[in-house]
This record gives sequence, C-alpha cells and structure tokens, in this order.
Amino acid sequence: MKVKVKNILNKGRGVFASQDINEGEIIEEAHVIIIDKDQCSHIEKTILDDYVFLWEESCAAVLGNGMMYNHSYEPNALYIRDLENKIMIYRALKNISTGEEIFINYNGDPKCKDPVWFDVR
Repeated sequence: MKVKVKNILNKGRGVFASQDINEGEIIEEAHVIIIDKDQCSHIEKTILDDYVFLWEESCAAVLGNGMMYNHSYEPNALYIRDLENKIMIYRALKNISTGEEIFINYNGDPKCKDPVWFDVR
C-alpha cells in the first residue's frame, strides 16, 4: 500500500506516503457510495458533511483513505471523479517522498484559491 493514515498533532488525521510516489502516479483508486440527492441535506447536519464530495447533482462518501486527505492551496496531489466507474482517483502532481503528507485542493482544481468552509492554516 502506497499510503497510510496518521494522526497529526493539533490537526486530526492525514494521509502520508508509505513509499516514494512519482509525479503522475496513481496514489489510490477509492470506490464511492453515491448518496441520494434527497439525503444530502441530512448529511449536511452531521460531521460527515466535512468529508463528503460533490458528485454530479448529489454527494458521495469516498471509501478507502479518500475522506482523509487534507486540503492545501499548494497540493501535491489531485483527485479525479470517475463518474462511470464510481471511483475517485488520487494522482500525484509532483514527486512525493516517503513520510510526506499528501494534500489535495478541496476546490477540485489544484490551482484554485477560492475560500473553503474552514480557516486554512
């Protein structure tokens, strides 16, 4: 396995490389559970709201380590929704060293600087 989840002091959890990962390499392919559009408003009232992803007109829970990747405006990875196969693909944007935390931009576009729903440190 290329990654592992670790606790981060004063931050929660994050995904870290358990081996060197090359730029362009797939880090993880995670299956998703599509949540019915009518049920997404119920998710918004729970802690899961911070972890689900938009999925077409609905939302989705990403399995594997998918909901554990932390946000950065300077990510070293990106996520790609494979709508047909119902998987989320995480791919390295640059070389990632063993032990390095893997970050994605929650806005979807790695270059997007739009504010997210929490304070970014």
